[in-house]
Amino acid sequence: MNNPPETESTTTNGVQIRQSRRLPDFLQSVNLKYVKLGYHYLITHLLTLCFVPLIAFVIFQASQLNPNDIHQLWLHLQYNLVSVIICSVFLVFGATVYIVTRPRSVYLVDYACYKPPAKLQVKYEQFMEHSKLTGDFDDSSLEFQRRILERSGLGEETYVPEAMHYIPPRPSMAAAREEAEQVMFGALDILFANTNIKPKDIGVLVVNCSLFNPTPSLSAMIVNKYKLRGNSRTFNLGGMGCSAGVIAVDLAKDMLQIHRNTYAVVVSTENITQNWYFGNKKSMLIPNCLFRVGGSAVLLSNKAKDRRRAKYKLVHVVRTHKGADDKAFKCVYQEQDDAGKTGVSLSKDLMAIAGGALKTNITTLGPLVLPISEQLLFFSTLVAKKLFNAKVKPYIPDFKLAFDHFCIHAGGRAVIDELEKNLQLLPIHVEASRMTLHRFGNTSSSSIWYELAYTEAKGRVRRGNRVWQIAFGSGFKCNSAVWEALRYVKPSTSNPWEDCIDKYPVQIVM
Repeated sequence: MNNPPETESTTTNGVQIRQSRRLPDFLQSVNLKYVKLGYHYLITHLLTLCFVPLIAFVIFQASQLNPNDIHQLWLHLQYNLVSVIICSVFLVFGATVYIVTRPRSVYLVDYACYKPPAKLQVKYEQFMEHSKLTGDFDDSSLEFQRRILERSGLGEETYVPEAMHYIPPRPSMAAAREEAEQVMFGALDILFANTNIKPKDIGVLVVNCSLFNPTPSLSAMIVNKYKLRGNSRTFNLGGMGCSAGVIAVDLAKDMLQIHRNTYAVVVSTENITQNWYFGNKKSMLIPNCLFRVGGSAVLLSNKAKDRRRAKYKLVHVVRTHKGADDKAFKCVYQEQDDAGKTGVSLSKDLMAIAGGALKTNITTLGPLVLPISEQLLFFSTLVAKKLFNAKVKPYIPDFKLAFDHFCIHAGGRAVIDELEKNLQLLPIHVEASRMTLHRFGNTSSSSIWYELAYTEAKGRVRRGNRVWQIAFGSGFKCNSAVWEALRYVKPSTSNPWEDCIDKYPVQIVM
């Protein structure tokens, strides 16, 4: 999802309207039904939570028995053979049901982020000069794009596809396919090299790209390139926006619950070549300024043996969809302008809708991850407000107690700023997001992986640390994935930050 500046003036029928670009204050309202939903998720695991202490109690009691007690118990069981058999059957049946129905652990073995060649980098002045020379933009649109760039938080080393470096640009289908191949194959080559996994070992492939969906599909392009086996389960997710990376992980997780002893690969990217806007509608110009080339490939496994070498274990995925609301559905909308030129339009309600979706998502996620002390404080103030009409603001839990690292989708500076404020985060918690936006721009659904790569390159991920990836995009959707580090995580070979991590963080001047 692209994020416009905090405020913007637009003119409708000669009347200038000032639009708010800030997230709503989360302290003002929290919907009780989403808290209930989070607790519902918690209750679904109640049997396991109760069973573990019971087993511990039985083991403790058994350890207190002396040889005489054990002998007396044996004599008692000899004279109650029917009871022993019935109890044994129930125990075996219960254990079998538990083992068969319990979710299989999903491990993140490794991942790779594509780093485009230096020749595709674009500086501010180069971007503006090319925009001017195309002849498609009037003076007002050019000035608007300059202001967006200056406020965006992007640096001078982001990448645009090769077709956009020509004057005039060459946005053909062939060029779009070439961009997709360079990004996807580039990330997958690194992933296979780092993990020593053969492509034919892949049982599940999920590819997500919102705006470019050729025939054959992107997933078919990967199958053809790497000669995946014929019975691989392949999926191609289109039109799902910047939050589709988490959706793809969720789909792969579900497939790994069904198919035993297999690997799943998730490829997340966006394609810019055929989706550059060449018109003068302000709300459709922002993606030109923020979207940049990038992509990621993630290897997931349900094999128990892979736990030893995996980086992370998937703990939770929570998805929120606001598409039933008409305003939310149309707030990020691909359409044609009055001149027939296609682009993605951003509604003036975008920030408010994003805030509502985000609030719903974190309210659902809270009971799954927060310490009980935070949950009690949150729930007590909420009950006081809802039931007794007490004039108290809902307590916003301290998510810093639940997570060690935050990967907030680098869609734009404004949302990162607002999340930092509303969730009461420290600058270091949003550093990965800000630096990813600065170095690589908005790479859509893959941005959360560039952020995790940044955190690893800084040497900050320790065993037991929890990582929160949160992404949002058209539809309107907000999705979260929670990972637990299984060891001290070192940056992988070909980490996209390896040659520049020493100079980050940089001071971003607006």
